[in-house]
Amino acid sequence: MQTYNTKGTCSRQILFDVTKDNKVTSVRFIGGCLGNLQAVGRLVEGKDIDEVISLLKGIQCRGNTSCGDQLATALIEYKEKNSL
Repeated sequence: MQTYNTKGTCSRQILFDVTKDNKVTSVRFIGGCLGNLQAVGRLVEGKDIDEVISLLKGIQCRGNTSCGDQLATALIEYKEKNSL
């Protein structure tokens, strides 16, 4: 399980996994709007990491970011650390 501490959002943290074939799984937000963030997690479940980044990067809510944008940022950092 990967952990990312968000910046500029109501959610404080994102937990997620990435499979060997680069599929995003088990997305869970800590804090924030529970219903909306459960929906985000379900909608990205099993999608390719690059597809999720493309879908969510740049979505703004408060402070020029959003929980979705923060998930994309977390996935980008994951890719950089794991040389994907």
